[in-house]
This record gives sequence, C-alpha cells and structure tokens, in this order.
Amino acid sequence: MAIEKAAVENILKNFIDPNVETDLLSAKAVKKITVDGDAVSVVVEVGYPAKSYVGELRAELEKRLRALPGLGKLEVEVSFKIVSHAVQKTLKPLPNVKNIIAVASGKGGVGKSTTSVNLALALAAEGAQVGILDADIYGPSIPTMLGLSGQPDSEDGKMLQPKLSFGVQTMSIGYLVDPDQPMIWRGPMVTGALQQLLGQTQWHDVDYLIIDLPPGTGDIQLTLAQQIPVSGAVIVTTPQDIALIDAQRGLGMFEKVNVPILGLVENMSLHICSNCGHEEAIFGQGGGVAMAAKNGVDLLGALPLDIKIREFADSGRPTVVADPDGRPAQIYKAIARKMAAKLALRAKDFSGRFPNIVIQNT
Repeated sequence: MAIEKAAVENILKNFIDPNVETDLLSAKAVKKITVDGDAVSVVVEVGYPAKSYVGELRAELEKRLRALPGLGKLEVEVSFKIVSHAVQKTLKPLPNVKNIIAVASGKGGVGKSTTSVNLALALAAEGAQVGILDADIYGPSIPTMLGLSGQPDSEDGKMLQPKLSFGVQTMSIGYLVDPDQPMIWRGPMVTGALQQLLGQTQWHDVDYLIIDLPPGTGDIQLTLAQQIPVSGAVIVTTPQDIALIDAQRGLGMFEKVNVPILGLVENMSLHICSNCGHEEAIFGQGGGVAMAAKNGVDLLGALPLDIKIREFADSGRPTVVADPDGRPAQIYKAIARKMAAKLALRAKDFSGRFPNIVIQNT
C-alpha cells in the first residue's frame, strides 16, 4: 500500500514545535520528504540550537508518523542550523558574529546580568558558539559571574582576544581596569568604550553574541540601537509594578529604533522556601503575562527567586553549569531555545550572498 506525501505533510502540520510555537512546515523546518511506496523519509532542520531537544523531537515525529496506515520503513533525521538574521536597515552584521541579541531592562536590580550569563551558557549547552559582551561600563559584573580576571590577550597589539569561560567567549571593561577603580566617564567616553569593546574584540565564529546592557534608556542603549547591528532584544523584568513600568520604557525604545523584541523574561516570579517548600509571589503575580499580552510579544519564561541562583553567580559558576540538571537550569535552557527560535522565524540576512561592486577608473 503506497503512502501519499500529503498524508505525511498533514501529520507534520499538526505537530506544533513548542519552541517556535508553530508547525514545522510553517517554520520551514521540513527540508525534505521522500515517499517510496510504503517507505517514508523525513529531514527536519530547526533554526535554533537544540542539542537537548533533537532526540525528543525525533522520537515524537517517529511516533506520529508510525500511525500512517501501511507504513513500512521510516527514517526521521533531525538537526539544527544557525544562520545570520537581518539587523537594522542602515547596518551590516558584525564580522564573525551571526547574531547579536541585546538583553535589557528599564530598571536595575531585576537580575538582568545573571539572566544574560545563564542564557549565554544555555545557548552554548544547546550547541551554539556563544559570546557575551558586558556593556555595563560603570558596573561590570560578568567577570565575577564567570570567575574571570586579568587582562585579555592581544596577538597584534590592536585586537583583543576574548577571554573564555565554560566555552563562552567574553569581553568586559572589567578585564581592562582595576576592580576598585570607579568609572567616572561622561556619555561619549562610555559609548566609545562600548564600540571599542565590540569592534576591537576578535570574536571567533560566534552564532549568538549576548550583550548585557546596563539598566535604563540612555546613551549606551541608544548607541547600541542605532550603531550596532542587533538582530533582536530580550527584556528582563520582575512582576513588580515599578519594574514593569521601567521595562515598558525599555521595550518602547527598541520598538522605536526597529529592533525586534524576541520576548520577555520574568525574573524572581516566585519564591520557594528552601526549608518548607512554601511558594510565595513576593513581587506580585501575572505582571510579565500582562505586559507580554499588552505589547503583543512572547513571555519566554519565568524564573524563581532562588538563593542558589545568586550563590552560583557570586561563586563564578552560574546555575547552568553549576547545576545543569536542576530546575532553574532547565528553565534557562527552555528560555534560550525559545529566544533563539523566535529569532529563527525572522528575516534572514542575505548581504553575504551579494558580491561587492568596486568601480575603478582606468
């Protein structure tokens, strides 16, 4: 009994990828369907790092396809491929960096840097080449969180080599100044330092460069939005009303400069007592959901207020590497997959496919 290709397509259409939140055909993840009599072969390639998910996805697709009447041999191949995505119209992607994702918050103290570091490590754990740039010139915290110190190397005296931690490439002003030295700089000096840290670092084949922004909507944020090729932004907030108000300003800034919002992350959403297990919403409930609905963006995930997250970050071994099988680490990985999946649905960058035209007078 021959199997119709349309029957295979129908099964794939009815499976919703939880990361992209659409079916595989609409997400253009189905690369090939081959039907030969009662034999079926399907090739799926998702556009986001999914090392811990490809096995689960393959098993689920095999389970659904085996329901085809008269099915004989079945082959399902699942992989992932990360490509460069479009940036602001007046800019081009950074060399050796496929995608830049800005992590921002309107208010300080919401755990943005901790979230940035763990998302970078989660993307790396899922199979991506990742870098993280500490754009908080006044208060760099990435070196402490990643257990790094000392000056970065420079092979030619011009370009800085990123420092490595847990497989992630990193750069921060914290590597270049004394830890106790106050950064008493005006706006132009700060934005100039950010551009130098970004442009004079020899990034190595980075799929995602996470930029950990300082809180607010000032010079650094505007410089990043207008002069640095950003593929998307993520807003970190807490459920607290005052944090949501400031996060709304940050979201609005990116919308005005045409940087797509990939989603929101609600941090400290719920406190779980380490002694008795009692759950309490210290900073309120439902704020992230309401803000996401109001702005038509995705809530990528919610993280608990967990003392271990803070302890791991302070020790230089963030949650994703210190306790990779723990619940918080699994949440970070799920958020990272969704964040990258939302970017994968956006327009690709095709600038590298067109040759440069040079006009010479002879």
